[in-house]
Amino acid sequence: MFKMVLLQFGATIAATAIAAVFFGLRGGVSAALGGLACVVPSALFALRLYLQSKRPGPPQVTAFFVGEFVKIATIVGLLVLIRFAYEDLHWGALFIGLILALKANLFAFMVKT
Repeated sequence: MFKMVLLQFGATIAATAIAAVFFGLRGGVSAALGGLACVVPSALFALRLYLQSKRPGPPQVTAFFVGEFVKIATIVGLLVLIRFAYEDLHWGALFIGLILALKANLFAFMVKT
């Protein structure tokens, strides 16, 4: 799970570089914020799953689904916060960063475990 977070972070860095080339500093910052809006909740969710797996007893399936719901709600909340906090937002670059971070799991098949 932590490898997935690292892949998302790498995709965010790539999106930031691409957006900075095409849209300038404003686009690079927007792409970084969009990617980090996905990476940070995913990292916290992965940490929560790791800690949950170390607990004795049977795994709690409901904890996974509640955690996934909280992760999605956090991503949406961070995107709303970014929209109001960063006035010079470039929407195209934000979506590039967000989509590349969300689709980083497609690259997980190329990474050896």
